[in-house]
Amino acid sequence: MPRVKRSLTAHKKRRKILKAAKGFFLSRSKLLRTATEAVNHAMAYAYRDRKVKKREFRRLWIARISAAARANDITYSRLIDGMHKANVEIDRRVLSELAIHDPRGFSAVVAIAKGDRTA
Repeated sequence: MPRVKRSLTAHKKRRKILKAAKGFFLSRSKLLRTATEAVNHAMAYAYRDRKVKKREFRRLWIARISAAARANDITYSRLIDGMHKANVEIDRRVLSELAIHDPRGFSAVVAIAKGDRTA
């Protein structure tokens, strides 16, 4: 079996890892083995946290909607249920933006969810 000389490939691989570890603390950005470990952990956390970010934003939106709904004398769950029954298809992100930037518009949505068709 012929001998394989990997100098170019090996250097590319090492350079790629050290570039990804740039800005890490102490040996984590300098030494290949610790840098590899740090980069692998960082990649795993990044993958996981892209999923967690979605959950956290949804929690934030729900908290905002809940606070605005209580200011309009209705609970969050009754608001969402009323919206489903009235076939109002506004997602939580838009609803939270509405609650913050347009309280009158949010009140109109609440009125529809309560069953007051006059609003």
